Amino acid sequence: EVQLVESGGGSVQAGGSLRLSCAASGFTLDYYAITWFRQAPGQEREGLSCIESTDDIAYYTDSAKGRFTPSRDNPKNTVYLQMNRLRAEDTGVYSCTASLECSGDLEVWGQGTLVTVST
Repeated sequence: EVQLVESGGGSVQAGGSLRLSCAASGFTLDYYAITWFRQAPGQEREGLSCIESTDDIAYYTDSAKGRFTPSRDNPKNTVYLQMNRLRAEDTGVYSCTASLECSGDLEVWGQGTLVTVST
């Protein structure tokens, strides 16, 4: 079965850090771009950042620049999102998706992991 599974979410105080994981099964992440999304309570899902198979990184929101960094570990078939200096407005469900390139159709979705940032 082709799937993505996110983990690493939890509760953290403002200013803290978390590292989310996006593990793939049933296919190899080496050739795919991975986009991270966030859905805050009561809001629509927004794209945060994408890492290409070449390790090029694109950011889709200014709030992620300088604080969030995606990376990949191909031998582990896993992509990470390192999140630093977390803010209360970063609270939400974080999910990852796979596509052949960052601008391509999203082909595989994870179920999401909840991040709660308290002040």
